[in-house]
Amino acid sequence: MPDEVQLRVPKQGYRLFKSKTWTVFAEGIWHNNPIFGMMLGLCSTLAVTNLMANALVMSLSVTVVLVANSAIIAAMRNIIPERVRMITYMLIVSTLVITVDMILKIALPDISNKLGPYVALIITNCIIMGRAEAFAVNNTVAVSVADSLGVGAGYTFSLMTLSFFREILGFGTMFGFKVLPEAVSPIQLFAIPPGAFFALGVFILVVNTVKERQNKEAEACNSTS
Repeated sequence: MPDEVQLRVPKQGYRLFKSKTWTVFAEGIWHNNPIFGMMLGLCSTLAVTNLMANALVMSLSVTVVLVANSAIIAAMRNIIPERVRMITYMLIVSTLVITVDMILKIALPDISNKLGPYVALIITNCIIMGRAEAFAVNNTVAVSVADSLGVGAGYTFSLMTLSFFREILGFGTMFGFKVLPEAVSPIQLFAIPPGAFFALGVFILVVNTVKERQNKEAEACNSTS
């Protein structure tokens, strides 16, 4: 079976995965997207999507921690005692997040200040712990990295989409550069927290409508075949 990767079945309650590594990656982007698929990490999503630069840095930070954490846990899955599993996760995640936070403070101090405590709060982000417990502890390093890359890409896609519309509509800018003409006034609602709830709700509604239509089309194809 040279073209297949053998997967252990994820714990009950999580979507089952196919055997291809690239399929695991695609599942992370779409079906297991942390924002509109699993509804995780919404606090940071609402807080940092007012500007695209903030959303990009936050997305990359979460993805780096997610990939590194999944790789480490997958590599250690056979030697981590069951009774200290969650404590081990927290120690690994804490070390990774502190490292990322320190790098951001040195390399990007302005954005680090704007993000405030939300980078440090990646430690408690359910996305990180959820993928560790649901996938990495049950699978190999390569497949766990593919899963975490897919979930990280899905998280990045969601945050960048929200911040794209919020920054343009709320500030008239994109990555800080003016894109709307002076005659067009920004909609201040999208620059403040209530606007984040509204934008997130519309985003989830649109994506779930697309997913429902895809499911119906797939069912129709299966019924005719």
